[in-house]
Amino acid sequence: MYRIGVDLGGTNIAAGIVDEKGNILIKDSVPTRAERPAEEIGADIAALAKKLCESFGCAASDIESIGIASPGIADNDSGTIVYANNLPFRNFPIAKIVGEGFGTNKVFVENDANAAAWGEAVCGAAIGTKNSVMITLGTGVGGGIIIDNKIYGGFNHAGAELGHIVIEYNGKPCSCGRKGCWEAYSSATGLINMTKEKLAECKEKGIPTLMEEIVAKKGKVSGVTAFAASRMGDAPAKEVVDTYISYLACGLANIVNIFQPEIISIGGGISNEGDSLVEALLPLIRSEQYGGGGAISLTEIKIAKLGNDAGIIGAAMLAKM
Repeated sequence: MYRIGVDLGGTNIAAGIVDEKGNILIKDSVPTRAERPAEEIGADIAALAKKLCESFGCAASDIESIGIASPGIADNDSGTIVYANNLPFRNFPIAKIVGEGFGTNKVFVENDANAAAWGEAVCGAAIGTKNSVMITLGTGVGGGIIIDNKIYGGFNHAGAELGHIVIEYNGKPCSCGRKGCWEAYSSATGLINMTKEKLAECKEKGIPTLMEEIVAKKGKVSGVTAFAASRMGDAPAKEVVDTYISYLACGLANIVNIFQPEIISIGGGISNEGDSLVEALLPLIRSEQYGGGGAISLTEIKIAKLGNDAGIIGAAMLAKM
């Protein structure tokens, strides 16, 4: 038996047939065209699932279940997407629509960050644990929490918005409306903003920096700019990286102190810095976490393993909950 995992995004709908071990056997995608009615998007998900079966050479009856990872608030109990900011879903019964279109009554739905965290728990960096957290460092800071082998979403399925814990009271404005959110400092967007601020400061003060050369070559400031220049010994870039790492570590220490998970896995574009990122974070986290002196078992910090496929794999594995 196989499962189908669907990663529903604002730009594309990506889906794959996944085996019991979390291996993607075949995948495909179609444009979301988010301006359309929700019913049309649901029909396209069912059609994409059918297309995958045809391409792979299996029957719909060979598919044990379909899982859908969606932005926003998803209620798996009722099979609805309660709310999605950039998609036309308001209490939309997506499980029913997709199930009827494909021919199955086993359709699961979950928030995309939660699904990714579940994928890492079942098949990735946190495999073998009961309690884990995944953080995704992208445009924002996404979070997913696994407690006793279950996704934690709060009583209203809107929990685990870890990017919106405040780490700087009355600090930088966040897109959510609060000030000082972890997301404003530790997302790739936050890092890019810090890099731009340092570039402007260097220009004003006449301080040379390799970041200027990297930006000129690449044509833009990215989340890689400061890290790349810092590795080449650039002092202003190192200041940016050190500041970024301190904010990231602050939020991670908060998560350790609240949940004490066995593992926190870090995904998203910034996680491409790999083990060097973990090595820079660990001393700061250990110095701020409760029990950091060694009296208790300590949370491991790891780079997530599933990459861009975490949504598909995690969605496919929702049937395992």
